[in-house]
Amino acid sequence: MVTRDQEQAVSEYLSRSRKGEDQPILRGKGVTKFFGGLAALSKVDFELYENEVLGLIGPNGAGKTTLFHVIAGMHKPDQGLIHFRGENITGLRPDQICRKGIGRTFQITRPFLQMSVLENVMVACYFGHSVKGSLKKCQGRAEEILSLVGLADKRQAMGAELTLVERKRLEFARALGTEPCVLLLDEVIAGLNPTETQEMMDLLGGIRDRGMSILMIEHVMRAVMGISDRVIVLHHGQKIAEGSPQEVVTDPGVVEAYLGGMADAHLAGR
Repeated sequence: MVTRDQEQAVSEYLSRSRKGEDQPILRGKGVTKFFGGLAALSKVDFELYENEVLGLIGPNGAGKTTLFHVIAGMHKPDQGLIHFRGENITGLRPDQICRKGIGRTFQITRPFLQMSVLENVMVACYFGHSVKGSLKKCQGRAEEILSLVGLADKRQAMGAELTLVERKRLEFARALGTEPCVLLLDEVIAGLNPTETQEMMDLLGGIRDRGMSILMIEHVMRAVMGISDRVIVLHHGQKIAEGSPQEVVTDPGVVEAYLGGMADAHLAGR
């Protein structure tokens, strides 16, 4: 049986090896954001590497979505820097960041209700990156993506006709339409039943295997434990833990601040 100390030693070794050999594709240093006198984020550091799934967890109000907004250009940090592929992207507009290769989903989905599912994804394919192709090429790409996310049979349905699960898949498809190399996923699994959860986990694993790097906010711990390579925990805007899923789920501070009895359930299922 592998002890926790052994797991931590292996994790630290792999972390040192990775940092020595690779530069992170996305990095935040000292990211701080105030709303009035409240620090929604306080000196948060993070690194996301190529072909990695990095889970971001924490209680509601911990600062997770605010961090996404800062990365994606919707909020400018009051302190700190965001680097993507070695370039400082702090303060760029959302459209500029999207065209550089960072796609995202939103927790509350907002499809174009009077456009078809296919047209929703075509918009992302056409406007989401710097090199615009023909409409025919965008349509072909959109159809490929819809097949990938399981919406091919809904391609002509209007956005207003979709169920919650279908809207989540469309949100994911639109993010893929921008041809990102980094995906920011905000609770794409929340609200799904166990079968749908496994299907989405399989899809995310397949996307990662194709070369995508994923930063994922999620409350469904089955998914966090199942597909994350590393996990960061935020609490009151501060990073309180970082490590492998197994390390994080047994961290006393994380258990107290967030997991509670969920930790025992996950350890029992290991």
